[in-house]
This record gives sequence, structure tokens and C-alpha cells, in this order.
Amino acid sequence: MDLNDREQKVSATSGGAQRGGSGVPGGRRKQRVSMADVAKLAGVSSQTVSRVSNGHPGVISSTREQVLAAMRELGYRPNSAARALRYGQFNTIGVILFSLSSTGNSRTVEAIATHAAAEGYAITLIPIDVPTQDNVLGAFTRMGELAVDAVIVIMEIHLLDTGTVQLPPGVHVVVVDSDAGDRYSVVDTDQADGARKAVRHLLDLGHRTVWHVTGPRTSFAAQRRTQAWRAALEEAGRPVPPPLHGDWSAESGHAAGLALAEEPDCTAVFASNDQMALGLLRAFHERGRSVPGDISVVGFDDIPDAAFFVPPLTTVHQDFAEVGRRCVQGALRQIRTHGGARPGTDLVPTRLVIRRSTAAPPG
Repeated sequence: MDLNDREQKVSATSGGAQRGGSGVPGGRRKQRVSMADVAKLAGVSSQTVSRVSNGHPGVISSTREQVLAAMRELGYRPNSAARALRYGQFNTIGVILFSLSSTGNSRTVEAIATHAAAEGYAITLIPIDVPTQDNVLGAFTRMGELAVDAVIVIMEIHLLDTGTVQLPPGVHVVVVDSDAGDRYSVVDTDQADGARKAVRHLLDLGHRTVWHVTGPRTSFAAQRRTQAWRAALEEAGRPVPPPLHGDWSAESGHAAGLALAEEPDCTAVFASNDQMALGLLRAFHERGRSVPGDISVVGFDDIPDAAFFVPPLTTVHQDFAEVGRRCVQGALRQIRTHGGARPGTDLVPTRLVIRRSTAAPPG
């Protein structure tokens, strides 16, 4: 059918809806364009329009283009809710998390959204103000009301009221950065290996030991990095200095740096993230301690700004894009196998990015 004959075709569809209303004075609301209207304009059956709307592969390309052209001309939008009820799939993945303020969480959510969109899925985001078991279960209830196919939980900190999180049964779920272990499908950066790489790099440069500025005590990632820092020093037979506690902020790194600047034996520091490393650099500069001439500094994350610190920061690179991709793939695997995927932990490797904030110790 020739799609250029606009006058004849539009008058034959939707009872004049495409001409600006029903023709009643006062301008009533336009009628909704139906699948039958599209089929009539494209010269095909309603079943063919349905197959094109649902992305069915069994439609020849010329017919598909004809149907899509008719959809564009009429402004037709498929009824996704009805389609979801019919096929039992909503093409939506829920994301539950406690905070968007941290670098890891915000970049992981960005990666999840990007990879979900590439698979034809939207995301629904629900933040939790207070990390308790009841609030987690409440978020799952809300996700059920919003009709999602699977849930990704970014659970980077301990719950306040229980040692181990319990997620509701019968839900397709992927957990990020937690202590969920083998009970659920878990995706995480290999935090321990990244910390070991940082410590070994400094020891290989000739430093006697490595001081450490930790992340928050409630953070699973910070705990793993601290444990790996300690283990790497002990395995090398080196003294383990007392760790200084931070909270991920540059301010806490600055406070730790002012204290470390007074330690005459401190020649190397591993900070648990790049923002705290930035605070260290500022504190050492204020106290007249050269980096890396007097003290070497290594961070963790490899944020985009790390290459522009003064000096450029040696750090452990986290592949947040890969974490997000594996989360989405894990969720889709459960959707497509109806929960048949086995639980377990999928660790994303890290790599050390060496820049100019590390060098051999003085003397």
C-alpha cells in the first residue's frame, strides 16, 4: 500500500482522530490510535503489527519497515502493560541501594542502566534511607508492586539490625558488594586482590612497610581491602602499622595525612579510595612532605580525576562498567531460566595503574 496517500488513509483511520479531534466544537481529546488503525494504514493484519511491536523475528524486513512507518505516521505506541500481562514479562529490572553518593554506587548504577538499556530493559531505582532488614524487605515489596522481572541489590554496608541479610524467596536477585556468599548470585570487584597489588607495588619499590587509611567500618569493600593490606604485610614478614580510619571523604584523608606527616618512619601509604588519597596529598603538601620524594601514595578506584592529581595518582582500577554488565547478565540469566542460575560469587578483576605518586623510599 502506498504510504504517501495521506488524505485517503488518515480519513480511513481512528474516526478522524488524526485530524485534531472528533470534530466536536471545543476540541475533545484525540482518540487513542489502535493496532487495527496501524494495520489498516500499513495494509497488513493486526497479527503482523503485533509481531512487529513485540520484536518477533519472523517478519520480512520490507513489511516491518511498512508497519514501523505507519506507527510513526499515526503516533502509535504499543500498550506495554497489556503486553507484559500477556507474556508475564515487564522488561524492567529493579535496583535497590543505600546511597548514590559514593563513587562505586553511582558508577555501578550508571553501568547497570546502560547495559540494561542495551538489552531492551528499563531500570526502577529505590534508595533505602536506613539500612535495616525491614527496610530491605519493604523495598522488595515496593518492587513487586512496580512489576519488575528481577532485582539488583547494591548492599555495600552492613545492616544495622542483623548480621546477615535475608532476602525474600522466589525473587530473581543479584547482589552487589556484600557478604551474601553462596546463598545468592553475587557480583563484586576483587577487592582483596586489588589491595594486595597496591601493597606489593610499594614493597617492591623498597619500602619497609605500608601504612593504611581505611574506609568506613560498616563497608564490606573497606573491610576486604584492610584485611588484604594486613595479610600482604604479614606474608612479607613486614611490620603492620596501626591503620588510620577514614570515611571515604577527602576530608578524612586530609586528617589522616596530617597525622602521618608526623610519623618519621612513614614512607608509603595505601588509601582505601582515591578521595582519601587526595586528602593525603594535600596534607603532605601542607606539612612540606614531598610525594613521592618523601612519601609514596596509592589509592583505590581510579576515578577519572586521579590522573590529574598533583602528582598523578597511582591507584587500583575498578571496572564498574564490567560490574554493571555482569549484574545485568546475571539478572537476565535468572529471568530466562526462571531462576535456574546457580548462586555464587562472580569477581571482577582489578589492575594497578602506576602514575607518579609512587617511587622508591628516600635515601
